[in-house]
This record gives sequence, C-alpha cells and structure tokens, in this order.
Amino acid sequence: MTDLFTLDAEVRTDLGKGASRRLRHADKVPAILYGEGQEPVSLTLEHKNVFRAQQEEAFYSHVLTLNVDGKPVECLIKDMQRHPFKNIVMHMDFIRIDAKHALHTNAPIHFINEENVVKLGATMAHHVTEIAISCLPKDLPEFIEVDCADLEVGQTLHLSDVKLPKGVTSDELAKGESHDQAVVTANAAKAQSDDDEDEAAPAAEEATEE
Repeated sequence: MTDLFTLDAEVRTDLGKGASRRLRHADKVPAILYGEGQEPVSLTLEHKNVFRAQQEEAFYSHVLTLNVDGKPVECLIKDMQRHPFKNIVMHMDFIRIDAKHALHTNAPIHFINEENVVKLGATMAHHVTEIAISCLPKDLPEFIEVDCADLEVGQTLHLSDVKLPKGVTSDELAKGESHDQAVVTANAAKAQSDDDEDEAAPAAEEATEE
C-alpha cells in the first residue's frame, strides 16, 4: 500500500478554469500545495493514480509524499472535489507538514466489538465518525479504535472515554470539559406500547375467524 501514499506531481503555470478543464480532458487532476509559510504551488497529477489512492480510507489520514518535479514533499490531503455523478476527481488541496511541527487533522473512527452490545438487544448510535486530533507527523494514526465491548445498554461513550494512541491528543477535549462530545450510544430496543398490543389483538382475532 506504500505506493498509494506516494504520488508524482508536476508544477503547472497554465492556470484558470479553462486550463483546469483541459487538464481533466487529458485525464489529469489540478491541485494546489500550500502551508508551512511557503507560497502555494499549483500542481498536476495523473488521475488514474489519484483515483486508485483515494479509494483507500488511509489515504485521508496518512502522511503523503508528493514528488514535485522529482523533489519529495511530505503533506496531507486537506480537500478533494469530486464530480457530482461521474467517477472523476476534480481538484485536490494538499498542505505541507514538518516533522517537527504538530499537525491538526481528523482521524476516522473504527468501532469494534459492537456485536457484544447488539446481542443484548441494543441498537448502536454513532454520533461522530472521526475525531479532530493533534500530533507530530510520526504519531499520526490511520484510524482510532473505539472499543464497545463493555458498553452497557443505555450507556454513552464520550471523547474522554476513548483511548488515544501515544502522542495523540483530542482538539475538542483541549477546549475544556464542555467539549467532551458523545461518540457512541447503546440505545435500548424500542418496546412495543400497550396501544400497539391492543390494536394487534383484534387484527389477530379477525385473521383467525377468516
């Protein structure tokens, strides 16, 4: 999978909507690279390589290497525009990173052991699907696991209950206790009301008579 995190890019000087349209017709993707106090650089990437890479979840939370005219630059994907109904990546934004500087990004959540709670008759409600985190590039996780094994029916896990990897902190929790967001809840199964049972009884009797 390593090759998915390394993409070749060329610097482009032909800018504007018309130029971007021509690039897409040539199966290329216009992009921009910015950050770390440097001037933004307009780039071009091969669509087939980008399309293959963006199908992997890890692509969005992994340190990427852009070979810009042969010079490697470490970065993160910050935004991607897709065609509304065609399988086409329209534009990409990359942000440079520095190994010595903490970065802020979102890490996807993988919920595990939910079946343990579902067996008890609960339904799982996911309140968030990713967590805003800060860490050095070397500590960036591809995803964060939220273990639901010990979750009881009616209980909610919050950010403060999530075990983050070493070197990783929650941006929301850094703002204070009032930002301790709900992550997942094990809701009790909805019980049938007395009214529903009363309505069901006559219907059953009619069906028997017929």
